[in-house]
Amino acid sequence: MSSEGPLWAHSINWRGERHRLDDHLRGTGERAREHAEAFGCGEVAEFLGLAHDVGKGGCAWQCGLLRAEQEGGRVGLDHKQAGTVLAAKHLPWQFAAVVHGHHGGLPAATDLKALIKDFRSNGAHLAEPINRIVDLIPELAPTTPPVVPDWLSSARSDTALADVDLLTRMLFSSVVDADFLDTADHFRGRPRPRVQAPAMAELRDRYELRRKEVLAGRQPSPIDQLRTDVYDQAVTAATGLRGIYRLHVPTGGGKTISGGGYALHHAAAHGMRRVIVAVPFISITEQNADVYRRLLDPDGAGQPVVLEHHSSVDLDGTHGHWSRLAAENWDAPFVVTTTVQLFHSLFARTPSAMRKLHRLAGAVIVLDEVQALPDRLLTPILSALRGLVEHFGATVVLSSATQPELSAIPATRPIAGRTTNTLLADGMTHTLNEKLRRVRYEWRPDTTLAATAAEAVTHPQSLTVVNTTKNANTVHRTLTALRADAQPGEIMHLSTRMTGGHRRETIAAIRTRLAHGAPVTAVSTSLIEAGVDLDFPRLYRAWTLPESMLQAAGRCNRDGRLNGPGTVVIYDPIDGGQPFDRTYRLSMTTARRLFGPDLADPDNLDALAAYYRTRYRTQTGRHATDANGTTGETIEQLRTALDFPAVADAFQMIDDQSGSVVVIRTALAAPDQQALWDAIRVLRASEPTGPETLRSLQAHTASIPLQELEAAINNRSALLITGDLYEWAGPYHPDRGIEPPAA
Repeated sequence: MSSEGPLWAHSINWRGERHRLDDHLRGTGERAREHAEAFGCGEVAEFLGLAHDVGKGGCAWQCGLLRAEQEGGRVGLDHKQAGTVLAAKHLPWQFAAVVHGHHGGLPAATDLKALIKDFRSNGAHLAEPINRIVDLIPELAPTTPPVVPDWLSSARSDTALADVDLLTRMLFSSVVDADFLDTADHFRGRPRPRVQAPAMAELRDRYELRRKEVLAGRQPSPIDQLRTDVYDQAVTAATGLRGIYRLHVPTGGGKTISGGGYALHHAAAHGMRRVIVAVPFISITEQNADVYRRLLDPDGAGQPVVLEHHSSVDLDGTHGHWSRLAAENWDAPFVVTTTVQLFHSLFARTPSAMRKLHRLAGAVIVLDEVQALPDRLLTPILSALRGLVEHFGATVVLSSATQPELSAIPATRPIAGRTTNTLLADGMTHTLNEKLRRVRYEWRPDTTLAATAAEAVTHPQSLTVVNTTKNANTVHRTLTALRADAQPGEIMHLSTRMTGGHRRETIAAIRTRLAHGAPVTAVSTSLIEAGVDLDFPRLYRAWTLPESMLQAAGRCNRDGRLNGPGTVVIYDPIDGGQPFDRTYRLSMTTARRLFGPDLADPDNLDALAAYYRTRYRTQTGRHATDANGTTGETIEQLRTALDFPAVADAFQMIDDQSGSVVVIRTALAAPDQQALWDAIRVLRASEPTGPETLRSLQAHTASIPLQELEAAINNRSALLITGDLYEWAGPYHPDRGIEPPAA
């Protein structure tokens, strides 16, 4: 083809128009600059955006594009090398990873160095596309390099090198998101409309108004004034410096509302861009998203404010188009997500997972139920959060009723010039703990599951929490045998052996029975503990870690409506199961030295703090061994080495020995069953489909241990759908879901 003709980036769209290469590079550069200006790297991101597809300027690639357009298929020629060389020439070499990985993912630094060296020695063929594009875009041959952050020049220590890892990730996110958006505009045939989100000050005021309306419209609770005190202190603290803060509020103290209020007030006070609330469990995410939607989303028509993004959310609902687009890159002012979604994005290496990452700059990040973060990943998580605050204008709120002593982990060293403190006045947490103490504890050592069930069933309303799904099944069978005369709904079961939709239905039914004073005896695994808004007068909790015992106690006399305290029985069944996780076993050893009969109750804050300090100390520094686990120091070392593939492989939030199966319950309506069959058929046939197909199955997915899944595959009770997802063809109990073997 003639060197005088236009150069193309993409083939024809539905309008019959090709995408000019110079337009695409400039469009990507401009958008990347917009994204990265939030963390002071606009020039760097723009240069990387301009450079990312320079390799497409070569004659071979241009001919390949026209051939692919005529014959179908892909161009099949590498186009990242030329831009990688340009980036390494004009920027710190580490940032060349952004160009090299903009399709396949961020490479390891050692591989990148070797590639750059090879390109420079044997890359004479790269001169052609580089010269052609530089003629079109002179900015790719700058006389002075793009401005990089001042702190980068002194990035020599391990801590600073981890921040280089984070900066590379943020630049990568800025560029790949810009690339995707500009390419999508071409194939759409028109630019995506940019809608101005409401200002944070407007959202703050809307939140305040609606919060008052909600309080005025609901039944008063004896602890309403305490919740108001917590809220007032939190929003008063919002004018403070950006930093890392702790919000330590006992269960029932209103931390969901207070955390959101602080975040909006703080964002408005400091001109910040968005609020991101991350929660460890989908059930709480859904619950919190509903709360925030009531307080923030517009009445009637208008663009939504709250984006709920996790694996089970329906992005095709009322505001489907907005939700789908916003979820791609979190282009929303208030995001409610899971910690898995948040940290998977933060430590991933692929474009699709990392597009949203640049949205963390200038954000208020509220980590709810922070005690649920896995010990084995705390060092890289805390290091990255510190980096977001120090260099990317973020504020982080660590929120929990059982606040862990994360300061015992070296990665939480003080942030220079920033605040690391509590949002509540000194001593208020202890005062709240006393005033919000709504239960009394009884300890029952050396008992059995059957004895506990026999006692629980004698009370009109009670909840029994166990440590394993097998124990939940056993207790539910015992309860139903003891109450053969029970009416439907009086004996309830909850565990991950039930599908997500089945669990939600059960929780809603329990809530309704509690509200109407109807009899209900429920058994559940720990999934019910953190944040699920239920209020039983009597609760039984199997011996476990103190934070879980205290979280469970939050489901007892939650609103303080009983004449006296609720009763929480901590029972230690000799036939009860325990998780196999080594961190759990290590922590239990510490817990049994501090909590129990004649020792501390789980709501003793001083004992809880001592427990966390001991727990973390045994897993860090000279105390850490492979036998007792660590807090992720190896992953942090991989970050300082800029080994992005190894970090992505090692950082797994879900360390779970379970498999997922899709269950088409007979209780579902016929149209819903048919929709699931259709989705399964599409996936099995490998027909073209988007993520919405897999997402439509999430609410109908249950978990079983891998060894059970393997047995089910062998006996044809589990049939492959795609990847590691299976259809359940075995029995499914209407109350208990998938039964354990020989139960």
